[in-house]
Amino acid sequence: MAARATTAAKPAALARQDQTVVGLGLAAAVVGALAGLHAYSIFVFELGWATAPIALVLAVLQCWLFVGVFIVAHDAMHGSLAPGRPRLNSAIGATLLFLYAGFSWTRLRDAHFAHHRHAGTAQDPDFCADHPRAFWPWYATFLKRYFGIGSVLFVTGVFWLYHLAFDVGVGKMLLFYAVPSIGSSLQLFYFGTFRPHRHGEDRFVDRHNARSDSFGPVASLASCFHFGYHHEHHCHPDTPWWALPRKRASVLARTTAGEEAGQ
Repeated sequence: MAARATTAAKPAALARQDQTVVGLGLAAAVVGALAGLHAYSIFVFELGWATAPIALVLAVLQCWLFVGVFIVAHDAMHGSLAPGRPRLNSAIGATLLFLYAGFSWTRLRDAHFAHHRHAGTAQDPDFCADHPRAFWPWYATFLKRYFGIGSVLFVTGVFWLYHLAFDVGVGKMLLFYAVPSIGSSLQLFYFGTFRPHRHGEDRFVDRHNARSDSFGPVASLASCFHFGYHHEHHCHPDTPWWALPRKRASVLARTTAGEEAGQ
């Protein structure tokens, strides 16, 4: 019996190890790409009317990568970034959330777990019970709950550091820091909170009060690092962001098989 249990444990251990390697590798790629692109935009790129189209592309890419950084931190909250290594998950998640907008790791982690327990209800800190279908009032409530004085001080500190220590112009700071930061919060909120949990004509299928987008893998990655496959995330919160398309495909395959069997 002991030998059989040991044999069964080996594949699970290998799967966790593989997930850790892939997760940390992708996390390093996302964070490294954002750091490199941001440094180039702020300290090297020549901003002017002639380079405006390139500047917009750089800003959009940084917005998307900011989303990726938050999603990596989100995986760390669920322990899916490095399974079985809670200290490593906490260290990486806390660092990334602080660099994202001066966020508190424990506060956001506790709020996110409350969101999973009470998704789409008045007890859900991510939900706006007063405006369950209205984007802007819900987004305003979302900002009030999470962007506190700590975030304001952090962002202000970054602006003054760039301006005083490195003589970075206001235009660059707005385009390559403020716009990507605010844009990523809108992107995360729209694809990761509002679309999955808003009330509509369609009814939610279970207690998770969440739906998934029908985007293909490429559009899903571009929109919000697969966070639009939100029902799958709520049902399987230990699945990392990069594995959600496979989870989504398996769910759809089972659903199709069940429908065919019932005909």
